[in-house]
Amino acid sequence: MTKDTPLAELTLRKYERPFNLERRDLIKKLCLSLGLLQPGDSRDVIVDVFQVLIDAKAPLTADDIVDLVMKNRSRYRLVQAGVAGSNIRRQIRRLKDLFFIEKVQNAYRVAENASLADIFEEKIEKYYLRTIVDRVKEYLEAVKSPRDPIGNVDVPKV
Repeated sequence: MTKDTPLAELTLRKYERPFNLERRDLIKKLCLSLGLLQPGDSRDVIVDVFQVLIDAKAPLTADDIVDLVMKNRSRYRLVQAGVAGSNIRRQIRRLKDLFFIEKVQNAYRVAENASLADIFEEKIEKYYLRTIVDRVKEYLEAVKSPRDPIGNVDVPKV
């Protein structure tokens, strides 16, 4: 029996070209584009977590990230919702799962100190997205294959 739990999942959205946006708004659109944030979602602490990691000059500990997220939210006059350490660590894990950040010793940084565009191309576009597309193609092929009355695939015709 198979479960309906995906092995991998990727949401990508297309928005207007980035033009004349403040730094936080630009990163928010990036998070929306990458599926890290849902349209209309008021819980947007992922934006601040990503911003402090992108703007960091050196690797940051989880505690550093919490402090900087709180300062960032204050600077933009946002409520301090979602800034609990456990939630910040969950957002860090989400960014890590998408290959944008990595843990080095006991701190986090943008993966390999690379540009976000390079990370997206190498890790997501060429690897992650490719494996998802390949699997969808397998399902497309399986659907067009002959089936027996029970639904099993590839039953030889007699």
